Amino acid sequence: MADPLVDISNPEQLAAEIARLRGEIARLESKVQQLDQLAHLDPLIGLPNRRGFMRQLEALIARVQRYGDHGAMLFVDVDGLKSINDQHGHQAGDEALIRVSEMLVSGVRSGDCVARLGGDEFGIILEHADEAIAAETAARLVERIAACEFTHEGAPLPLSVAIGVGIIAADDDAETIMDRADEAMYRKKSAAA
Repeated sequence: MADPLVDISNPEQLAAEIARLRGEIARLESKVQQLDQLAHLDPLIGLPNRRGFMRQLEALIARVQRYGDHGAMLFVDVDGLKSINDQHGHQAGDEALIRVSEMLVSGVRSGDCVARLGGDEFGIILEHADEAIAAETAARLVERIAACEFTHEGAPLPLSVAIGVGIIAADDDAETIMDRADEAMYRKKSAAA
Protein backbone atom coordinates (compact mmCIF):
# COMPACT_ATOMS: atom_id res chain seq x y z
CA MET A 1 0.00 0.00 0.00
CA ALA A 2 1.28 3.47 -0.87
CA ASP A 3 2.06 6.19 1.62
CA PRO A 4 -1.26 7.97 2.27
CA LEU A 5 0.54 11.30 2.04
CA VAL A 6 1.68 11.63 -1.54
CA ASP A 7 3.46 14.86 -2.35
CA ILE A 8 1.41 16.05 -5.32
CA SER A 9 4.03 18.68 -6.09
CA ASN A 10 6.53 15.85 -6.78
CA PRO A 11 5.83 14.60 -10.34
CA GLU A 12 7.63 11.27 -9.77
CA GLN A 13 5.61 10.46 -6.63
CA LEU A 14 2.40 11.54 -8.30
CA ALA A 15 3.10 9.40 -11.40
CA ALA A 16 3.95 6.39 -9.21
CA GLU A 17 0.72 6.81 -7.21
CA ILE A 18 -1.36 7.14 -10.39
CA ALA A 19 0.23 3.96 -11.78
CA ARG A 20 -0.47 2.13 -8.51
CA LEU A 21 -4.09 3.29 -8.50
CA ARG A 22 -4.57 2.25 -12.13
CA GLY A 23 -3.22 -1.20 -11.28
CA GLU A 24 -5.55 -1.46 -8.29
CA ILE A 25 -8.54 -0.41 -10.41
CA ALA A 26 -7.67 -3.02 -13.05
CA ARG A 27 -7.37 -5.72 -10.35
CA LEU A 28 -10.73 -4.76 -8.84
CA GLU A 29 -12.45 -4.65 -12.26
CA SER A 30 -11.11 -8.14 -12.98
CA LYS A 31 -12.43 -9.37 -9.62
CA VAL A 32 -15.88 -7.86 -10.30
CA GLN A 33 -15.92 -9.58 -13.70
CA GLN A 34 -15.01 -12.93 -12.09
CA LEU A 35 -17.74 -12.55 -9.46
CA ASP A 36 -20.30 -11.59 -12.11
CA GLN A 37 -19.39 -14.68 -14.09
CA LEU A 38 -19.71 -16.91 -11.01
CA ALA A 39 -23.10 -15.38 -10.23
CA HIS A 40 -24.39 -16.27 -13.71
CA LEU A 41 -22.89 -19.74 -14.29
CA ASP A 42 -23.97 -23.17 -13.10
CA PRO A 43 -20.97 -24.66 -11.25
CA LEU A 44 -21.66 -28.28 -12.30
CA ILE A 45 -21.89 -27.87 -16.05
CA GLY A 46 -20.38 -24.46 -16.73
CA LEU A 47 -23.41 -23.13 -18.60
CA PRO A 48 -25.43 -20.07 -17.62
CA ASN A 49 -27.67 -20.55 -14.59
CA ARG A 50 -31.22 -19.18 -14.24
CA ARG A 51 -29.93 -15.66 -13.54
CA GLY A 52 -27.67 -15.71 -16.61
CA PHE A 53 -30.46 -17.18 -18.71
CA MET A 54 -32.93 -14.49 -17.63
CA ARG A 55 -30.43 -11.79 -18.56
CA GLN A 56 -30.11 -13.19 -22.09
CA LEU A 57 -33.85 -13.82 -22.42
CA GLU A 58 -34.60 -10.22 -21.45
CA ALA A 59 -32.08 -9.02 -24.05
CA LEU A 60 -33.83 -11.09 -26.75
CA ILE A 61 -37.25 -9.78 -25.68
CA ALA A 62 -35.90 -6.23 -26.06
CA ARG A 63 -34.71 -7.04 -29.61
CA VAL A 64 -38.09 -8.59 -30.46
CA GLN A 65 -39.83 -5.46 -29.17
CA ARG A 66 -37.47 -2.99 -30.81
CA TYR A 67 -36.60 -4.63 -34.13
CA GLY A 68 -39.35 -7.20 -34.65
CA ASP A 69 -36.88 -10.10 -34.40
CA HIS A 70 -38.21 -13.63 -33.89
CA GLY A 71 -37.26 -15.83 -31.01
CA ALA A 72 -38.35 -18.79 -28.93
CA MET A 73 -37.61 -20.45 -25.64
CA LEU A 74 -37.41 -24.19 -25.12
CA PHE A 75 -38.09 -25.50 -21.62
CA VAL A 76 -36.31 -28.85 -21.19
CA ASP A 77 -37.06 -31.32 -18.39
CA VAL A 78 -34.81 -34.37 -17.96
CA ASP A 79 -36.98 -37.44 -17.39
CA GLY A 80 -36.17 -39.85 -14.59
CA LEU A 81 -33.26 -37.98 -13.01
CA LYS A 82 -34.55 -38.73 -9.49
CA SER A 83 -34.64 -42.42 -10.37
CA ILE A 84 -31.05 -42.29 -11.65
CA ASN A 85 -29.96 -40.51 -8.45
CA ASP A 86 -31.85 -42.99 -6.23
CA GLN A 87 -30.68 -46.15 -8.00
CA HIS A 88 -27.14 -45.20 -9.06
CA GLY A 89 -26.15 -42.27 -6.84
CA HIS A 90 -25.81 -38.56 -7.32
CA GLN A 91 -22.57 -38.96 -9.28
CA ALA A 92 -24.56 -40.79 -11.96
CA GLY A 93 -27.20 -38.05 -11.88
CA ASP A 94 -24.53 -35.38 -12.28
CA GLU A 95 -22.98 -37.27 -15.19
CA ALA A 96 -26.42 -37.55 -16.81
CA LEU A 97 -26.96 -33.80 -16.46
CA ILE A 98 -23.54 -33.10 -17.96
CA ARG A 99 -24.24 -35.46 -20.87
CA VAL A 100 -27.65 -33.90 -21.55
CA SER A 101 -26.16 -30.40 -21.41
CA GLU A 102 -23.45 -31.38 -23.91
CA MET A 103 -26.05 -32.79 -26.27
CA LEU A 104 -28.24 -29.70 -25.97
CA VAL A 105 -25.33 -27.35 -26.65
CA SER A 106 -24.08 -29.34 -29.64
CA GLY A 107 -27.65 -29.68 -30.95
CA VAL A 108 -28.34 -25.94 -31.35
CA ARG A 109 -26.65 -23.09 -33.17
CA SER A 110 -23.63 -21.44 -31.58
CA GLY A 111 -25.55 -18.16 -31.11
CA ASP A 112 -28.32 -19.87 -29.14
CA CYS A 113 -28.16 -19.98 -25.34
CA VAL A 114 -28.43 -23.20 -23.32
CA ALA A 115 -28.71 -22.81 -19.54
CA ARG A 116 -29.41 -24.94 -16.52
CA LEU A 117 -32.43 -23.42 -14.82
CA GLY A 118 -32.13 -25.66 -11.77
CA GLY A 119 -32.33 -29.33 -10.82
CA ASP A 120 -33.25 -31.29 -13.93
CA GLU A 121 -34.48 -28.31 -15.97
CA PHE A 122 -32.76 -26.51 -18.81
CA GLY A 123 -33.73 -23.54 -20.91
CA ILE A 124 -32.73 -22.80 -24.48
CA ILE A 125 -33.07 -19.43 -26.18
CA LEU A 126 -33.40 -19.73 -29.95
CA GLU A 127 -32.67 -16.46 -31.72
CA HIS A 128 -34.23 -15.74 -35.12
CA ALA A 129 -36.54 -18.74 -34.70
CA ASP A 130 -40.23 -18.92 -35.53
CA GLU A 131 -42.64 -21.59 -34.31
CA ALA A 132 -41.71 -24.10 -37.04
CA ILE A 133 -37.96 -23.80 -36.36
CA ALA A 134 -38.49 -24.04 -32.60
CA ALA A 135 -40.73 -27.13 -32.91
CA GLU A 136 -38.26 -28.82 -35.28
CA THR A 137 -35.35 -28.05 -32.94
CA ALA A 138 -37.26 -29.42 -29.93
CA ALA A 139 -38.21 -32.64 -31.76
CA ARG A 140 -34.63 -33.13 -32.98
CA LEU A 141 -33.21 -32.66 -29.46
CA VAL A 142 -35.73 -35.11 -27.96
CA GLU A 143 -34.76 -37.76 -30.53
CA ARG A 144 -31.05 -37.07 -30.18
CA ILE A 145 -31.04 -37.47 -26.40
CA ALA A 146 -33.25 -40.58 -26.51
CA ALA A 147 -30.85 -42.16 -29.02
CA CYS A 148 -27.65 -41.43 -27.08
CA GLU A 149 -25.76 -44.19 -25.35
CA PHE A 150 -25.16 -43.08 -21.77
CA THR A 151 -23.50 -45.40 -19.28
CA HIS A 152 -22.46 -45.06 -15.67
CA GLU A 153 -19.91 -47.54 -14.35
CA GLY A 154 -20.64 -49.78 -17.32
CA ALA A 155 -24.41 -49.79 -16.81
CA PRO A 156 -26.43 -48.33 -19.67
CA LEU A 157 -28.88 -45.71 -18.45
CA PRO A 158 -31.57 -44.40 -20.78
CA LEU A 159 -31.88 -40.64 -21.07
CA SER A 160 -34.92 -38.76 -22.27
CA VAL A 161 -36.29 -35.25 -22.09
CA ALA A 162 -39.59 -33.46 -22.55
CA ILE A 163 -39.39 -30.08 -24.27
CA GLY A 164 -41.96 -27.31 -24.37
CA VAL A 165 -41.83 -24.40 -26.81
CA GLY A 166 -42.65 -20.78 -25.99
CA ILE A 167 -42.65 -18.29 -28.85
CA ILE A 168 -41.60 -14.80 -27.82
CA ALA A 169 -44.14 -12.07 -28.52
CA ALA A 170 -43.37 -8.35 -28.43
CA ASP A 171 -45.52 -7.76 -25.32
CA ASP A 172 -43.99 -10.64 -23.31
CA ASP A 173 -41.80 -10.49 -20.27
CA ALA A 174 -39.32 -13.20 -19.27
CA GLU A 175 -41.56 -14.85 -16.67
CA THR A 176 -44.50 -15.04 -19.11
CA ILE A 177 -42.35 -16.80 -21.73
CA MET A 178 -40.88 -19.18 -19.14
CA ASP A 179 -44.38 -20.04 -17.89
CA ARG A 180 -45.65 -20.59 -21.44
CA ALA A 181 -42.75 -22.90 -22.34
CA ASP A 182 -43.03 -24.72 -18.99
CA GLU A 183 -46.75 -25.34 -19.52
CA ALA A 184 -46.06 -26.64 -23.03
CA MET A 185 -43.43 -29.01 -21.61
CA TYR A 186 -45.91 -30.39 -19.05
CA ARG A 187 -48.47 -30.94 -21.83
CA LYS A 188 -45.82 -32.96 -23.73
CA LYS A 189 -45.03 -34.99 -20.59
CA SER A 190 -48.73 -35.67 -19.96
CA ALA A 191 -49.32 -36.72 -23.57
CA ALA A 192 -46.36 -39.14 -23.41
CA ALA A 193 -47.46 -40.73 -20.12
